Amino acid sequence: MSSKPATIDEYILGFPKDIQLLLKQIRETVMNAAPTAKETIRYGMPAFRINKEHIYMAAYKKHIGMYPMYGLDELEAEINIWRGKNTKDAIHFPYGQPIPFNLIKKIIKHKISSI
Repeated sequence: MSSKPATIDEYILGFPKDIQLLLKQIRETVMNAAPTAKETIRYGMPAFRINKEHIYMAAYKKHIGMYPMYGLDELEAEINIWRGKNTKDAIHFPYGQPIPFNLIKKIIKHKISSI
């Protein structure tokens, strides 16, 4: 992306169609799990604000990442396979692999319940 987007829609439009579809699906999954979340852009990434907590997503060359992913001990076994290399609070969904939408929903529900 050449300039910082002002909205999540602008952010998504800055990527190829196949990546746009994945970003839209993740966005929809988050919003279905947390319908009162406020959408915004923070640090140049789409963010979903639930009270004072933020969940971020970002598209990169080889994956889509979601942040922060800590404090999820009950889900760690499921999350661990998606944990970003050398990270403690990121999960990465490599392109070409199915995105675990049910896991994203569980993560969002867990984060909501812990707020």
